[in-house]
Amino acid sequence: MIDKLVEKIKKTKAPVVVGLDPMLSYIPSQIIDKAIQEQGETCEAAAAAIWEYNKGIVDATYDLIPAVKPQIAMYEQFGLPGMEAFKKTVDYCKEKGLVVIGDVKRGDIGSTSAAYATGHLGKVQIGSKRVAGFDEDFITVNPYLGTDGVKPFVDVCKEENKGIFVLVKTSNPSSGEFQDKKIEGRALYEVVGEYVDKWGAEVIGNCGYSQVGAVVGATYPEMGKVLRELMPKSYILVPGYGAQGGTSDALRPYFNSDGLGAIVNSSRGIICAYKQEQYAAFGEANYADASRQAVVDMIEDINHIF
Repeated sequence: MIDKLVEKIKKTKAPVVVGLDPMLSYIPSQIIDKAIQEQGETCEAAAAAIWEYNKGIVDATYDLIPAVKPQIAMYEQFGLPGMEAFKKTVDYCKEKGLVVIGDVKRGDIGSTSAAYATGHLGKVQIGSKRVAGFDEDFITVNPYLGTDGVKPFVDVCKEENKGIFVLVKTSNPSSGEFQDKKIEGRALYEVVGEYVDKWGAEVIGNCGYSQVGAVVGATYPEMGKVLRELMPKSYILVPGYGAQGGTSDALRPYFNSDGLGAIVNSSRGIICAYKQEQYAAFGEANYADASRQAVVDMIEDINHIF
């Protein structure tokens, strides 16, 4: 799957992933009103609105980008209808040829970790058939429980040609409370980065990158530089660009000299573009067109650093 992701990044010349992280406050009123009129003030209405909103954004941007990253929590908050909208979104994005990174941040041990891996990346045996659950292409994984928690995901990646992005240095302000702590004179995120490199050594794609990538926030470029060197075979998923304060110039350390090695996420900056002053002229009715223009602008902004 890492080969497909790299191929699509090369083809689109867009090291960009659109975060499909819908909140009801993001969704234009005409979509919300229609859903409530049809299904009442229910979770079903919220899920219907989310799906229509997502579809509009995907239809407007899929030809420009290699990947999307739906954040599962934004769907889970609406219960089973929300999870159905999540699955519907995953399937539709794959139909459009996009690589889907499920931002699920799973991590446990033993059979529990294996079940998470199967549910999101693999197939479960039901009678004589093996059936896929959510069927994303990549997911995010929390490494806090160590190798016991990550190995089941790597095993499924090998079996199904899927991938993972392991949380190494996240973009949030309090990440340093744990991730920056020194262990024998080295920051914990460096230790985790070395493990990511080791875990991924057995699943290297034809492109030279591993199926085991890393999440490193755009808000910490100096740390990103260190981690790029520690994980030469790992693709880096970079959150924190735009709304969280990360700039394109700060992204340089995450990429290799050929412009590969990293893919940058933007969520609110794209899916809520119509709410921003520079795209306000599009209006609510044309929210998807605003998102498309935001993608065009983001690609131009990032590509100027190469």
